[in-house]
Amino acid sequence: MGIPLPTKTAGRDRPATIISPSILSADFAMLADESQKVISLGADWLHVDVMDGHFVNNLTLGAPIVKSLRKHTDSFIDCHLMVSNPSQWIKDFASAGANMYTFHLEAVVPEATTAKHPDPQMVKVLKEVKEAGMHAGVALKPKTPAETLFPYIEDKLVDQVLIMTVEPGFGGQKFMPETMSKVKALRERFPNLLIEVNASSIHIAC
Repeated sequence: MGIPLPTKTAGRDRPATIISPSILSADFAMLADESQKVISLGADWLHVDVMDGHFVNNLTLGAPIVKSLRKHTDSFIDCHLMVSNPSQWIKDFASAGANMYTFHLEAVVPEATTAKHPDPQMVKVLKEVKEAGMHAGVALKPKTPAETLFPYIEDKLVDQVLIMTVEPGFGGQKFMPETMSKVKALRERFPNLLIEVNASSIHIAC
């Protein structure tokens, strides 16, 4: 896992805030330079939005880009996989140098509702991510309740939760304020949990 995650410290009711710009906003011909520039200007992590053209309609990039970028930065690489088969890509992204591997609950448990017990397949994928040496994150679409993740967080299988404030797949969408109730529910129940919120091309974790 390499770089440790921020933790709750004295005087704060949550972990330190992290700014993680998406490399999708970069000029890909200058990706290394632009990634280094945002870090030098104060960004904490680099966010990589991976879309497979199936789980979402858009198609972006994969592990080879992460592998190339890793040669030019020692920063934390925060990968968000909007893919239909998250377990398929775990080894590739671990080998490429990803630090955080965040995938969608809905990709593994398509009919996700409020869960009282962990889904065995979901547990399997989370453990595979950790065994590969990465931190395990889980993303939720706007309409998926936060409570669906409670069993996995309580079992210490999840390092970060990404709350989508728009539907995954495309930028430029209107912010959905109703999704903030999920952030509140998670923070009240799990004060030490790292919660990430997407905000257009910038992701904020706290």
